[in-house]
Amino acid sequence: MWNYEDAGMSEDAGRDMKARLRADLRKAMKDMRTIETKVVRALVAAIDNAEAPPVEADDATSGHHDFLTGSAEVERQPLSRSRVRHILLTEVQERERAAAELERLEKMDRAEALRAEALIARRYIG
Repeated sequence: MWNYEDAGMSEDAGRDMKARLRADLRKAMKDMRTIETKVVRALVAAIDNAEAPPVEADDATSGHHDFLTGSAEVERQPLSRSRVRHILLTEVQERERAAAELERLEKMDRAEALRAEALIARRYIG
């Protein structure tokens, strides 16, 4: 089982998990494991989305940006281990719920594929 303390991880669990996911992504891509590549990319995206700072309605910086100067870059919010775990668990549960619905509709091949994706994502829940 993955353990942050044993692995010398910092308190920014989102950054740490994305580093692990990206390392696994490179290996999956190299080994041409397309389903694993797809799932790991989705997990990185889910964590990226959670790290995005909230946009205030009256935030003047959300308007025009000069992308060449880096003015569009904003600091990401650090995530706790429990928040990262929740994000990953949500990804697993979404796939499992969709698989159950597809089974109900007798689309067994697609349901099986989603269950396989859920198993891949579940590896990252610690």
